[in-house]
Amino acid sequence: MGSFERLVAEGVAVPVRGWDFSWFNGRATEQRPSWGYARLMGERMATARRALDLQTGGGEVLAGMPKPPSVLVATEGWPPNAALARQRLAPIGGTVVEVGEDADLPFAGGVFDLVVSRHPVMVRWDEVARVLAPGGTYLSQQVGAGSVRELIDFMMGPQPVSPARRPDRAVAAATAVGLDVVDLRTEALRMEFFDVAAVVVFLRKVLWTVPDFTVEAYADRLRALHLSIESGGPFVAHSQRFLIEARKPG
Repeated sequence: MGSFERLVAEGVAVPVRGWDFSWFNGRATEQRPSWGYARLMGERMATARRALDLQTGGGEVLAGMPKPPSVLVATEGWPPNAALARQRLAPIGGTVVEVGEDADLPFAGGVFDLVVSRHPVMVRWDEVARVLAPGGTYLSQQVGAGSVRELIDFMMGPQPVSPARRPDRAVAAATAVGLDVVDLRTEALRMEFFDVAAVVVFLRKVLWTVPDFTVEAYADRLRALHLSIESGGPFVAHSQRFLIEARKPG
């Protein structure tokens, strides 16, 4: 088996449940946003009484907070991730509810003084506003428009950039449901993939990057990427991130 086939097979064999990216150590890198979402979220959690984490993934970020609130609830729409989140959050008193990304939230109105979300697939701003208590805060780090565009275009050919994830759209949506945006920050962050296995794992894990990705369907592009890395060094892309914090008038 050649190096290309061996690396692709390795990438296919890696489990992709949850949002633990430790496998990528030494295989890929991504700059972290300067604002430090986990730290900010932990600071908000330390002063919250009732908190909700939307689309928690496997609960990895939430489980690392230093001081959880007395009531901690998380939602997750993918059953394998929800199972992981239950295991991780049970020791800190967290409850996980399976809820689809676009579904109504099964909670009464005005019950949470803090709602957080890291990299939500979509945001139901109306539901965020509904479940927040007066004076409550929504804190979220989100994927911006055109994220990882270089990899998407390499695999699929030039693609239009949807405006749906533009930060100004998020501000408008938050304002439309009565929230006051108190902080907005944006950054473009360098990513490097050191071998084609890392690309395979990334595309299997972050499903919306190339929505119809399989190694069979994209074998030619993967081989071209492998040759490019071997001859020219890491494949470079840029992730787009923005931080938004909004409050419900009290």
